[in-house]
Amino acid sequence: MVTQLIYMSEPFGYDHTTLTSILATARRNNSRDAITGALICRHDIYLQLIEGDAPAIDALFARISLDDRHLAVTLLNRAEVAARLFPKWAMLHDPAQTWSWSVEEVAGGAVRKATPEALQQVFARTGHVATAL
Repeated sequence: MVTQLIYMSEPFGYDHTTLTSILATARRNNSRDAITGALICRHDIYLQLIEGDAPAIDALFARISLDDRHLAVTLLNRAEVAARLFPKWAMLHDPAQTWSWSVEEVAGGAVRKATPEALQQVFARTGHVATAL
C-alpha cells in the first residue's frame, strides 16, 4: 500500500521563478525520498497529489504547510492506495490545462467541496495527458 495525499493551497507570489524553484526542489527531494506526484497550478491555486511511504508523505506535507510560498494549505484527502498514480514522476507539472474548475468556481469552494473520487479523476486525466506526451 502507498499513502496518497491531495492538498490545495493559494500561491503567494505566483510567478515563473517561484514555480520553477518549487518544481526543482520537489523533484530533487522527492527523488531522494521516493515520493511521486503531480502539481496542478495557476495564479489562484496549487492542487497537488503526493504519494509514497506514509512517514515521507507526512514529513513532506508538514514542510509544505510551513512553506511561505503557500497560503491556506488545506488537506483534501489522505488515503492508502494499492498503486501509485504517477510512478515515474518525481513531480509532474500541469499548468491547469487538464481540469475544468474556473477561477470563480475555485474562489467559491468547488475544490474544497470535491469528493475524493472527483479529485482522483482530475489527477488521472493529468496522468493520461502526461503519458501521451
